[in-house]
Order: sequence, then C-alpha cells, then structure tokens
Amino acid sequence: MKRLGILLSGRGSNFLAIADAIAEHRLDAEIAVVISNRPDAPGLAAALERGLHAISFPSQGLDREIYDRQLIEGLRAHHVDLICLAGYMRILSGYFIREFPQRILNIHPSLLPAFPGLDAQHQALEHGAKITGCTVHFVDEGLDSGPIIAQTPVPVLDQDTVESLSTRILQEEHRLYSKAIALVLSGNYRIDGRRVISSML
Repeated sequence: MKRLGILLSGRGSNFLAIADAIAEHRLDAEIAVVISNRPDAPGLAAALERGLHAISFPSQGLDREIYDRQLIEGLRAHHVDLICLAGYMRILSGYFIREFPQRILNIHPSLLPAFPGLDAQHQALEHGAKITGCTVHFVDEGLDSGPIIAQTPVPVLDQDTVESLSTRILQEEHRLYSKAIALVLSGNYRIDGRRVISSML
C-alpha cells in the first residue's frame, strides 16, 4: 500500500478529509506520517488522536534548506511514496523539491494559474471574478506553478465575503484532493509539457 507523508501548519482540514477518505475506503493508501512546522498546530493534535505518527520540527529561526534537510530525513524515515501539502505555510526549498520530483502535491484555493500565492479568495473578490475554485497540482520550484492535476470550479456569489467563499471552496477541496491523490498513486497519467493527461480525469 502506498504511503503518504502529510505536511501541515494549521488545523489540517484537508489532512482530515484525506484520512476520512482512507477510512471510508475511497482512497487506497495509508498515512505514514504527519509533520508540522508548528508544534501547536491543531492538525498535529488531530493526527495523534487518530493514532497516526505525528511529529513536529519547529521551523522558527532556521534557514530554509537546513530545515528542509530535517524534513527530508523525517519523511524518508517513514518511507513515504507521496508528499501532500495540507495547509503547509512554508515555501519549500529547491533542494527539497529536487529530492522528491513529481512526488509532492499541493491544493490551492483558486483555478490556477489565476490568483497564485496568499489570499487567493480575496484576490478573486478584488478582481470581480465570477468563477474561482480549487486546484491540485504538482509542486515545482515556482509559486503554485507546477503541472495541474485536477480542478473544480466554484461560483463567486454577489453577496460573498472572503469567509463565505473560502468555506465553499474548502468543501470542494476536501472532495478533490483525495481524487487527485488516487490518480497520482495509480500511475495512470503522463505529463506532456505542462499537461497532466489521464483517462481518469
């Protein structure tokens, strides 16, 4: 069975959605380890409550590559096949990304390439977008720029606030991420330039 390494910094709602998908046999995988750069992250406590291996490597004050070397050791010690970012709020170093080529996934709350970076929901409202959504993509050394695996659109309503829009996007994230992970773990895809091509998409 394929082994997932989850990186998170906060509440870990996408991590919990992945864990639920595994428990409900919608995703054939196991969570090998959950790692947070914040010892007080609620997602870390939630992982421990579920009996998962959960560890913290505090990142404050550490050089990015020095920290990422610790992270790599932790992931390799648990023999992970795929790394899933679930609200991980540190930018990964190029060194880290090169150690796990096409084995790192991220979920972003917009239809990339629109609104990369922080506050994507705020960006969508500021730009007057009528449709936004969420994207699962491979992580490369750019900002939210890796090949796109899957996307789900979410309409922007006239009365939306950042909070209401974020809530509706998050509901779709929880559905989309596990499906994208299943596709990648199946190996039933190929990358042609920037395009991820699969009969399952």
